Amino acid sequence: MEEDVLDKVEDMASVRDFDPLTGTIPATKVELTVSCRNLLDKDTFSKSDPLCVLYTQGIESKQWREFGRTEVIDNTLNPDFVRKFILDYFFEEKQNLRFDLYDVDSKSPDLSKHDFLGQTFCTLGEIVGSPGSRLEKPLMMGAFTLHSRTGKPMPSVSNGGIPGKKCGTIILSAEELGNCRDVATMQFCANKLDKKDFFGKSDPFMVFYRSNEDGTFTICHKTEVVKNTLNPVWQSFSIPVRALCNGDYDRTIKVEVYDWDRDGSHDFIGEFTTSYRELARGQSQFNVYEVVNPKKKMKKKKYINSGTVTLLSFATESEHTFLDYIKGGTQINFTVAIDFTASNGNPSQSTSLHYMNPYQLNAYAMALKAVGEIIQDYDSDKMFPALGFGAKIPPDGHVSHEFPLNGNSDNPHCSGIEGILEAYHDSLKTVQLYGPTNFAPVVNHVARYAAAVQDGSQYFVLLIITDGVISDMAQTKEAIVNAAKLPMSIIIVGVGQAEFDAMVELDGDDIRISSRGKVAERDIVQFVPFRDYIDRTGNHVLSMARLAKDVLAEIPDQFISYMKGRGIKPNPAPPPYTPTGHTLQTQI
Repeated sequence: MEEDVLDKVEDMASVRDFDPLTGTIPATKVELTVSCRNLLDKDTFSKSDPLCVLYTQGIESKQWREFGRTEVIDNTLNPDFVRKFILDYFFEEKQNLRFDLYDVDSKSPDLSKHDFLGQTFCTLGEIVGSPGSRLEKPLMMGAFTLHSRTGKPMPSVSNGGIPGKKCGTIILSAEELGNCRDVATMQFCANKLDKKDFFGKSDPFMVFYRSNEDGTFTICHKTEVVKNTLNPVWQSFSIPVRALCNGDYDRTIKVEVYDWDRDGSHDFIGEFTTSYRELARGQSQFNVYEVVNPKKKMKKKKYINSGTVTLLSFATESEHTFLDYIKGGTQINFTVAIDFTASNGNPSQSTSLHYMNPYQLNAYAMALKAVGEIIQDYDSDKMFPALGFGAKIPPDGHVSHEFPLNGNSDNPHCSGIEGILEAYHDSLKTVQLYGPTNFAPVVNHVARYAAAVQDGSQYFVLLIITDGVISDMAQTKEAIVNAAKLPMSIIIVGVGQAEFDAMVELDGDDIRISSRGKVAERDIVQFVPFRDYIDRTGNHVLSMARLAKDVLAEIPDQFISYMKGRGIKPNPAPPPYTPTGHTLQTQI
């Protein structure tokens, strides 16, 4: 945790070290931990399998947008979710939050296919401002509507939480994150753990907690279960030092050891405490811990322990950020692919999604401009390939799924975002909208370029703007699984009123996309429906800024996951420019 009071010297340094590249709007990052107690039980033969979904509310539109989901925990009405939500906290903004709980019945990411367990509304300020930054609220069923397709009750999001049936309690804890960027990787084994199962040995797993300033504990990691052994060796795992101790090396870390049971009633074997400073000593006699069950210790005089846990290895490395790579010279290459299929409607008619209104950009042009104007800052030559798919093209009228908008197949690059818009307008006059809607050719087109540069000097972003229903799902899945190995990300913006179920599947946020039994190495697709960003008041600037923010939000993490997976470190940033003949003056 950073000191509240910085001395004068550090104050001056922080002013001096301000870097415009990293100097975004000042915001504190806050990590939210979610637990629930006494949830409704919706399953007949077992307990509910809860999932929590967090929604944030747009300041201008007041629309609720999904921010993220926790993991699903099987068979429990009292979940302590491990997956955290990390939010930017702005003191000067009212940041409305909504937490919806579901009992998950299948692998579908579609929430309407699961049982709604209740919801609560609060603001981020409410959580942060509660004693110990810990807020308990009742979950309410509130008002709900029946989903048209599945008939399941869905929360009515406009109700602001009308008190209805009580559905248990949600406990929300917030902790400000320090700016420690180290990641710790460690591995443990255990010896002679207590036998808890009647017919076999135990199935042990460990749960790690960091201590809070008020003496409570927050879950921060759960190991995998090792089946049928009293001497497990767990896989090594990596965890940000921030999550383990928030940068305070002497803060207590509590570890509980359990025997896993299918019905969720895991048996407690015992516990021990340590700290980051102790763990950092690595494998030594100091890092062999007695696992103690306090109840057994009180009851039995001869009780020694319930086994031991040994640290096998420990290492830390500093985590590189997206901006470290950008400063080191990595270029982002931006390619756009536009859907020219007939389902968009005749471009000369005002009902068409491609209609050229002389007074206003159409949805395709608005989405392209919103995303492109941000990405172009990371591309030094501002030359962008622009492709179309699903049209009959001159001279012979054959159907193409990767034609250059500028008509030049040798060089499909356009100069800047304005150049792409110009080429898009021109191509609408020369091609005939046709079909089908095939994505695989444009994905493979960009993948060929990405495959040629895998040294970390370039990263490719493909923006596909489409009106919807995809015709080559199997080929596209295969193309995405192959592209996930390459330095590239795909953004899909869906325009028009179609059902975009297939796009949600490609997005892979909840279930990683797979093809022919091969699972994508990384999640590289981000999908948003354009209609969610139409501002009824006509304020397109704000709504397009939100669209860009949401579709680009995952790019830095996808970028980092590629670089990290390949062991590529950022190049050192070039030294600051000093005009010749001038000495660098330190200004205070």
